[in-house]
Order: sequence, then C-alpha cells, then structure tokens
Amino acid sequence: MTLRLSPVKPGRGPAHAQIEASLERALDGGALATGDRLPAERDLAERFGVSRMTLRQALGALEQRGRLTRSKGRYGGTFVAAPKLELVGTSALSDQLRGLGVAAGARVLSAIERAADPDEELLGSRVLAIERVRLANGEPVALERGAYAADAFPGLLDEPLDGSLYEVIRRRYDEVPVRAVERLEPALARAGEAEALGIEPGAPVMLVERTAYSATGRPLERSRDIFRGDRTRIVWKSEILGNS
Repeated sequence: MTLRLSPVKPGRGPAHAQIEASLERALDGGALATGDRLPAERDLAERFGVSRMTLRQALGALEQRGRLTRSKGRYGGTFVAAPKLELVGTSALSDQLRGLGVAAGARVLSAIERAADPDEELLGSRVLAIERVRLANGEPVALERGAYAADAFPGLLDEPLDGSLYEVIRRRYDEVPVRAVERLEPALARAGEAEALGIEPGAPVMLVERTAYSATGRPLERSRDIFRGDRTRIVWKSEILGNS
C-alpha cells in the first residue's frame, strides 16, 4: 500500500497536529504496519512542507503515545511500534496476556515478609511484600509492588514467583481474591521505576492502586502498580446509570 501524505494546509490547525493526524490515518488504515520504517525525516518534512523541527514535534508526540518508536545509530530511524496491549482492568494480568496470545512472565526484584505499612494494616500486622517486573513476550510492561496478608498465605514466598501469583494462590489456599477495587491515575515514571521498565524517567505511565478481597469480604492484597503508557491501554465496560 502506498504511503500518501498530504502537505500541511494553512488554517486547519497547528502544523504538528495535522502531521500527527495524517500519520495516524496511515497507521490505522494499514499503510504502515508494525515494524515498518518511516521515510527519513528530511523526506517527510519535504512531503509535509514543514521544518524538521515541526516534524520532530509530531513524531515525538506519536512516540509518547506508543504509536512510533525511534532509535539512533547506523540502523536507527523511526519505526511503527507494536499495538498496545488492551487490558480489561489490571487484575489477573497473566491470564489476560495469555488471552491476547502473549507470553506472560515476571522478574522478581524482591520478596520478603515484613511488618505492614500504615496503608496495609487492613491486611493484618504482617504482610508478604513482593516486587516484580511483569513481562509480555519478554518485554517489561508493568512494575508490580504488592503486599499480601501473611497469615492468609503461609509459604507463598517459597513458591515460584515468576509466573501468575493468583494461580499459585488458587492452587494452594482456601481464601482467594475474587474482587478488587482499582484506582487509576496518570503519572510520570520516577527514576527507579523507569529503570525497571526500560523507559526514560518522566515517561507517561499509569499508576494503579488495587485492594483485592476474598468472597467473605476480607482484604487480602494491597498493590501499587506502574504500567507503561506506551505499551498498555486499560479498558472498562460499564452500565449507563439512569438508562431506561
């Protein structure tokens, strides 16, 4: 399919916004596929009729949103990024990734038993604190920092922690998480978070704070997770209140 790009037209909004829209149409229409390399910046700037600075502003915005990826060096350039992983909430991440045809994994950063922090005391006086980088096809997509009720899950830290914790919990324990309350807000990656996720400090991320409960209503988990904004999209389905 031919890549057709129209020059920027006066009076139709900022030049960089027109370029973003034009490239997004190419992405959504199939003229550009995952892994495709875009023409050189000089060529693109000429085709749009703008300066390279204006072009870079548009490319940078698309990169931040996870549509493009850029690299330097002899084999560098601007490439079409892989589609974002679309998650329905963030619980049971391993199950969701497998449902998308993606290999799920985790890299354990720390796993200890300790006294509960003030915001974790609803779980009991002692918690199992587990910090992991969640992987999709080997690529970091989330930094997961969870606290679990120690008395509910004795021996959990002796289990393999590089897969689905919920699978281990369902297999070993009587009391398991069955519902969760999640609070989401946009954030910027701090230095340590960025290093763990393989992104630049200050990159857009999604902060998810989750409390999970058993069927009896007992709190079993408190988590504070960071999801890469360029690799994940979180979706909810809801009923329209008052609809008749």
